[in-house]
Amino acid sequence: MDIVSRSVRSRMMRGIRSSDTRPELLVRSAAHRLGLRFRLHRRDLPGTPDLVFPRHRTVVFVHGCFWHRHDCGLAAEPKTRKRFWTEKFAANVMRDEKNRAELAAQGWRVIEIWECETRNSSSVRRRLQRAFHVRRLAPATRKRRREGVKSSIPVRCVAASTARAARLSGHGT
Repeated sequence: MDIVSRSVRSRMMRGIRSSDTRPELLVRSAAHRLGLRFRLHRRDLPGTPDLVFPRHRTVVFVHGCFWHRHDCGLAAEPKTRKRFWTEKFAANVMRDEKNRAELAAQGWRVIEIWECETRNSSSVRRRLQRAFHVRRLAPATRKRRREGVKSSIPVRCVAASTARAARLSGHGT
């Protein structure tokens, strides 16, 4: 038996959003700060990924631990209607696997970031840096940011132009 009325429970469940959630916004913010540009919720891709990086042929899903059954403390088992929830969660996990397989078959790299991972923003940033081979901001850019001056050149462009200049001058490999 549920502790709230049917209408209250319905209102509560309607309030659970599938996009623009706090974990998703944190991942989007971290990706943007690293200079990564992306598209949101492309419906033409299986599973409607939360972030799509067309240049890198990569998609990112930001999964809620409860709904997608991550093995952390946030994925608690509901006490009521156990059969319903077991079937629902199993269907969610199967759908996630099917979407991953379809995206991989289309040549997309799939990254899943769990809700519990977004509680530490530096770990999300490090994970994105590793996944996209993005280095930290250039020292001059960091200094300008500390002073409150925004750079007009994206970090990737600075790194690419530095590498290009080294190659042209003969100092590079």
